[in-house]
Amino acid sequence: MADARREFHHQLSTRLIRDNQAVAVEDLAVKGLARTRLAKSVHDAGWSAFVAMLEYKAVKFGRGFHRIGRFEPTSQVCSRCGVKDGPKPLHIRVWECGACGAVLDRDINAAVNVAKAAGLAVSACRAQVRPVLVPAQRGEAGTHRDGQPTVVGIPGL
Repeated sequence: MADARREFHHQLSTRLIRDNQAVAVEDLAVKGLARTRLAKSVHDAGWSAFVAMLEYKAVKFGRGFHRIGRFEPTSQVCSRCGVKDGPKPLHIRVWECGACGAVLDRDINAAVNVAKAAGLAVSACRAQVRPVLVPAQRGEAGTHRDGQPTVVGIPGL
């Protein structure tokens, strides 16, 4: 099982890093979660090992990697208006913001807030998408030096 999990983590982390210019993760209190009824799930998931893989692969492929502090209230703040609504039990997956009335999925809302905290989200005032220009690797650019697109054709056609 450990080998299968490690292989899955390698494949997923490589795909995430190759497909994105930057990746942001929330630094979870794994030791704290391990003391709850989620202990077996937390340890089985291998979150710490997965994040470490993401981090070293981001460096290897020249991508951005951002770690958001564990005390950032990503699931408590409305991603639309920014009002902190307070902690919610884990069984609440969808909630309505008391200030703006937006109906928010807990996970999507947290993901938007993580992106904002990392400086990766686009704001309404057309802010920069990524703080630093990261050029594509030569093998990923899809063109030759002469500007002609790379086309894989069938020989003889």
